[in-house]
Amino acid sequence: RPGAGCVSGKGGGSGCCPAHASLPLRGFSYVDLVEGLRDGRFYALKRILCHDKEDRQEALHEVEMHGLFAHPNILRLEAHCMVEKGTKHEAWLLLPFLRRGTLWSEVEALRDKGTFLPEERIVPILLGICRGLQAIHAKGYAHRDLKPTNVLLDDEEQPVLMDLGSMNRARIEVKGSREAMALQDWAAQRCTISYRAPELFTVESHCVIDERTDIWSLGCVLYCMMFGEGPYDLIFQKGDSVALAVQNQLRVPASGRYSAALECLLSSMMAVNPQDRPHVSHILDQLEGLQPAPSGQDTTRI
Repeated sequence: RPGAGCVSGKGGGSGCCPAHASLPLRGFSYVDLVEGLRDGRFYALKRILCHDKEDRQEALHEVEMHGLFAHPNILRLEAHCMVEKGTKHEAWLLLPFLRRGTLWSEVEALRDKGTFLPEERIVPILLGICRGLQAIHAKGYAHRDLKPTNVLLDDEEQPVLMDLGSMNRARIEVKGSREAMALQDWAAQRCTISYRAPELFTVESHCVIDERTDIWSLGCVLYCMMFGEGPYDLIFQKGDSVALAVQNQLRVPASGRYSAALECLLSSMMAVNPQDRPHVSHILDQLEGLQPAPSGQDTTRI
């Protein structure tokens, strides 16, 4: 195609050419739809603009995080390379292309029709997200930017976690006000405000931040699936203080659409005190009990 560039990278790569105009993400990266010259398959080419050495290190950190996992619920990295653009660089990450798009696209399309995801669809999606998070937490990391736009759905509606650039060590021991402010500033830049856990808005001088920041974000994602938007999306859009809003226990709207068990699980994820939130393994146990029985099999719920 005219003007098409090609990419190859780690693991052999597939030479690819851009198929449509780029879409800006976060102001510092773009995603191209590209076609493999050898295999004819479509891929997503994420191009991260790197203005300095720190940007390049952050891009390579994202590559490193992808390299930790080979899990069906975490987006795999097909290949990567660093491309010189004059005095600057671009990190190219070649990723699978999932035609269905993000979980947010699914929720938004239903909301525009005046309807919502039913529980029998929510539970399998939430299970897949939790399995991806469990794999991340098992390696000693946390995602730190879980939200509906960072969850892709494949053709079987299995969720795939993406955008691993904000991942860092799950357990962070804060010693002193300087470290607390540094972590707070990092979170302000890397963790989407309306899905950010309360403990990251005002980091205490002596505390431990752990992977349960992801559980708060998971609760916001579940709320979005249930009610068509995140619990703090509207507050942010109106310009009100999300930092103040997250300090109060969330009230789950009475809809009559969902089971008391699912609503109770949501409330547990949205505990303001991170020590009161369940770990992902507990949530998985709860979700297994919410799954519908296989066709033709009778069950008794106690």
